Amino acid sequence: MHNRRDFIRTAAIAAGMTGIGSISEVMAAPSDKKAKAALNLSFQEGIAPGKNLNEKLDYMEKLGVVGFEPGGGGLAGRVSEIKQALQGRKIKVSAICAGFSGWLIAEDAARRKECMDTSKAIMAAGGELGSVGMILVPGFNGQQPSLPMPQAREVLIEQLKELGDFALKHGTTLLLEPLNRREAWFMRLVADAAAIAKDSGSAGIACIGDFWHMTWEETSDYGAFISGGKYLKHIHIASRKRRKMPGEDGEADNYIDGFKALKALNYTGYVSFECGTEGKREETVPAAVKLLRDQWNKA
Repeated sequence: MHNRRDFIRTAAIAAGMTGIGSISEVMAAPSDKKAKAALNLSFQEGIAPGKNLNEKLDYMEKLGVVGFEPGGGGLAGRVSEIKQALQGRKIKVSAICAGFSGWLIAEDAARRKECMDTSKAIMAAGGELGSVGMILVPGFNGQQPSLPMPQAREVLIEQLKELGDFALKHGTTLLLEPLNRREAWFMRLVADAAAIAKDSGSAGIACIGDFWHMTWEETSDYGAFISGGKYLKHIHIASRKRRKMPGEDGEADNYIDGFKALKALNYTGYVSFECGTEGKREETVPAAVKLLRDQWNKA
């Protein structure tokens, strides 16, 4: 009897052969068939050791890390600083990690508007930095009162149409992030985020996949990423048990199945570290980078 992973792969192959039906819509690979998948590693600002941004970027360059993911809080006031720090380097801004206030599925319209306004400010700055997009969570467990389903989804999609158009005007996107049940009740699967992006009808809305959250919610890394299809524009990674550096949780830190899906999708976006560490960064960070490159080659 085939397991779920076998079914997902078979369905994806069948969709590619027939080119029709709902399976092909949900699991479609990016339209750029000439693109060749690559492991483009990215660090959030707190990952690399260093006393300041330039020291961190120097360290990242030595490791061959090509993406930098800053936080969205106060980003508008840091555009010049970040541009100057990246000048002459191969490192580019990958995604912008949150930084907004309010939430889009709030019962209170004022809190929804607060999220809209702060998100637009971050996306404008992110666009100026050439970012792939700004990561947004529609609502956390603690953000209450929130709208009930299905009203929450309907209200969210209406707002995403406006946010998506705004993102496109600034040369960037809004990236929906599904979380695990400990952090969010709404949108916990990559397929959910991709479906919402699709229903928004805006090319400015996409989604991300996060290995950490997927550990608790998805039955298959491969299936999760394939379900994101053309809407999958960014990846977060951490160890699978404690959200530390990849490798710090030993054999549990296996990403090969997910990497196989990224290769099948011809994914050329970033895989960005979002994690802490219990060891010395000078040791755990390069070890994590080596682990991911080894597993990418095995995928």
